[in-house]
Amino acid sequence: MKKKEERTKTIIKTTYPLQRHQLFLLHFAGGSKYSFDSLKEHLGMHIDFLPLEIPGRGKRFKEALLKSKTEAVQDYCQQIKTLRNEQPYIIYGHSMGATLGLNIVAELEKENDAPVHLILSGNSGPGIKEYVGGKELPKRYSMNDIKFKEELRRLGGVPEEVLENNELYDLFSPIMRADFEILEKEENSEKGLMIHTPIHAMMGSEEKTKDHIANWKKFTSKKFTSEIVEGNHFFINEHPQKIAEVINAISSQPPKMTKSIFI
Repeated sequence: MKKKEERTKTIIKTTYPLQRHQLFLLHFAGGSKYSFDSLKEHLGMHIDFLPLEIPGRGKRFKEALLKSKTEAVQDYCQQIKTLRNEQPYIIYGHSMGATLGLNIVAELEKENDAPVHLILSGNSGPGIKEYVGGKELPKRYSMNDIKFKEELRRLGGVPEEVLENNELYDLFSPIMRADFEILEKEENSEKGLMIHTPIHAMMGSEEKTKDHIANWKKFTSKKFTSEIVEGNHFFINEHPQKIAEVINAISSQPPKMTKSIFI
C-alpha cells in the first residue's frame, strides 16, 4: 500500500498599492461644500476629495432652496452619478448629511452602485427624539426668530456675529430653516429602511443623544461600528484628523488577494 503523500500548505501574500477612492461629503444644516475644508489636508493621497452641496448656498447660492427630503436626496444622487468613475467610493455625512446619506445610499443601491462604506457623524439616526428642558424639541423650521436664534446658539457652529447682525441673519436664516424643513417635515420617512452597506457612526461626547448612537445599526444588514469623540455637535471642527483616520483606514483595506497553495 502506497504511503499517503504529505502536502505542505504555503500562504502567499502580495502587497498591493492603495486603490484610489472617491469620497463624497454631505454637509450639515446651513453648511456648504466648504464645510469640510479642514478635513482635506489629513486625507490620504489616494482619496479624491469631493464635497457636495445642495442649492441655495456656496457656489449654488443663486439656485432656489430645497425644502423637501426627496428633492435633496435626488439632487445629491444626481451629483454623485455625474462624478462617479470606476473607483470604489465612500459617502460621509455630518448631522443633516448623515440622515440624507442613509437615503442616498438606499437609492444608489437600487442602481447597483453602492459605496464601500457609509460614514456618519453628529447624528444618532432617524427616529430618535431630542428633548430640551424635559420637553420634546419642536420643529425648528417653524420657530419664531427669538426661539430659532436660541436653538442655533444651543447647537453651536453659527458665529454670534451672524445672530446679532440683522443683515447677516436675514441672509443666513432662510438657508437654515429650509434645511431643518428637509429633515423635520418628513421625519418618519426612514421607518423600515434597510441598506446593505456597512455603517460607521461617530458622535461628540457632549451630544445629548450620543447614548442612542447604536440606533444606526438597525438601518444596515452589514457591519456596524461606532465611536464617541470628545467634543460637542461640531467636534468635526476640532478633530478633523480623527475623521480622516476613519476614512483613511476604510479606504486602505487591501483587496482579498491572499492565495493558499498546496505543494
